[in-house]
Formats: sequence, C-alpha cells, structure tokens
Amino acid sequence: MPKFKAMQSALKITLFFFFFMVSLLLHVSPCLSFTSFVFGDSLVDAGNNDYLFTLSKADSPPYGIDFTPSGGRPTGRFTNGRTISDILGQALGAKTFPPPHLSPGSASNAITVGINYASGASGILDETGTVFIGRIPLGAQIDYFQKSRSFMVSAMGENGTREFLREAILSITIGSNDVLNYFQPSVPFLGEENKVSATAFQDFMVSNFTLQLKVGVGPLGCIPFVRALFLVPGGKCSAEVNTFVQGYNNKLRAALDRLNRERGPEAVFVHANSYDVFSRILQNYAQFGFENAQDPCCGGYFPPFVCFKGSDANTSSFLCEDRSKYLFWDAYHPTEAANIIIAESLLNGGQSVSSPINIRELYRYSPS
Repeated sequence: MPKFKAMQSALKITLFFFFFMVSLLLHVSPCLSFTSFVFGDSLVDAGNNDYLFTLSKADSPPYGIDFTPSGGRPTGRFTNGRTISDILGQALGAKTFPPPHLSPGSASNAITVGINYASGASGILDETGTVFIGRIPLGAQIDYFQKSRSFMVSAMGENGTREFLREAILSITIGSNDVLNYFQPSVPFLGEENKVSATAFQDFMVSNFTLQLKVGVGPLGCIPFVRALFLVPGGKCSAEVNTFVQGYNNKLRAALDRLNRERGPEAVFVHANSYDVFSRILQNYAQFGFENAQDPCCGGYFPPFVCFKGSDANTSSFLCEDRSKYLFWDAYHPTEAANIIIAESLLNGGQSVSSPINIRELYRYSPS
C-alpha cells in the first residue's frame, strides 16, 4: 500500500468540501474581513494547472464563457463561470478571488485576498491523477501553503500571522478523483497494483486524509462520465459507485463526530451534506429551473468528453444553447447555475444539509 504525507502543521482552519464532497468546516473566531486559502481539485482550481504540463486543463474556450471578471475568457476554472468556492466567498464578503498560487506575483496576496492552491486531477492520495501527468496532490498543496505562511511571518511576525489565520478561511475541496480512479479501468502501462476491496479503500481514504484534514464525497455515480463509463441508462445513476460513496461518507461523518468531541467548542467542524443537496437537485431538476440534468452542456456524453472551441462548428465540440438550463457543464463538473444553488444550500441550509450549524452560522461563530 502506498504511503502518503501527513499534514505539516496543526492549523485551526475552515474546510469547505463542495459538490462531490461533504463539507467540513472549522472556525475559531468571527471574520471581520474575508481572506481565503483554497485547496482542492478541478472543482475549485482557479488556474494552477495552466502553469503545469498536464492533460487536465481548462485554458481554452468555451471554459470561462460566463466568468464576468475575465470578460468571458478562460481562467483555468473547469466550468463556464464561477466555482462554488467563488460564490461562497462573494456571499461572505470577498471583493475579489484568490489568485492561483503558481501565477506570477501571487505571494503578496497571502496577506490580502488569500491564495488558491487547487489543482485539477489531484486527490487525497499522491498517486491519484497519474494518467493526467501534471497535478498538485493535496500534500504538495499544503507544502505550498507552508511557504505562504513563511511569507506571512516575514511580513507580520509569528503572532500576527497566527491572529491573521484565525480570521481567514481555509477550504479543501477534494476526494472525487480518488474515487473515480478507483472505479476506472486499469491502464496497463502504468503498472497498477491489484485493487483492494471497496471497504478497505474507504478506510484508507479516511485514515490518510485524517492525517492531512478530512474529506467526503457526493453522488459521483450520477455524473455523465461515470454513467457513460458504466453504460448506465438515461435517468439512472451508477448504484455501485454511489453505494461506495455513501459508505465512505458514513465513515467520514463518524470521524467528524469524534473530532468535534475531542476539540470542544473552541473549534467546530461542520458536516455539509452535499451528497443529498445534489441528489435533490437531480431528482427535482425542473423545479430548480433546469431542463437537462443528464447530458453535459459542453463536450457530449461519450468519450473522449472533450470540451473545446475550434475555428468553426465542424472543429468544435458540442455546446448547448442555454447554459443556465443544464446541470452539468462538462462530463465531470457542474455549471455555474448549479454551483449557485449548491452554494446557497450550504450557506443557509438546515441541519439536514449542514450540522451542527450551516456555513453562514459557522462564519459568524464565536466560542462562548
């Protein structure tokens, strides 16, 4: 079994796990201004993969077509507009978005708006996403944060940095690619080991992410890529994949309950049930204003699932006419319209969505 990096420091942080993730949040004092540090995969990548040699990129049209700050130009986000972390940040007071860590001059943003370390194709496990070549696994993202923290210390001192991070929000959105890699057919030339049982892999993900932070996963069996991979009929999801995900989420929830008991009121971890949030949208998509909850808006339903804009219609992938009516942007990621609904649920939902409190309540939380 491969070995993985443990977390490099015992930070008091807020964790957001969106869409294909259960959300876990830790906050220790009410924020007066909004600064965020974003970790994760392609669901929240803001352009780090643009600076890597990788097959996982969103640096060409029509990605970003509805992202207003760029004038509709690609930014490296794997959707047509804003990600869930973008939307949540704006709702909580952010005036701008954290830049990607690999972009030139990003270091100084650590003490103003924050930094985005997320990388498409990355996972909890270092080996996840190998087929895409370049990506920044979670352990390496945390190493990058340590370097950013050193910059903060040089600018404001150790005590100032600690107080600053107490009021910042750190979010991690990751875990989907680990599950997808587990279910995808083996690639012979990569020399993959024999696959362990689903139960063992669930335990493995929970234990390895516990060393770094925590994570959960949503209904991956319903995304277009998985439905095509398993030849699932229209209107259905892969029961095998979703059963795996639910088993993992149950184990994660138990780990979070233990963590809350151990830490007490000084640090609150919030379990945000994104699995049920997204499942509810899928089952009642018309009530949420969607007309298509099966097909991707861009790239089509069958391999190679590529979303791109060529010189004319004959050299471009399929692109739907009304992006606001589609739940999925491409075979893996939601549209901005879906992200807005999910973010609203996580911000203001009841205990069936987020427990013991929701994200907005957590943001204002102060130990009594």
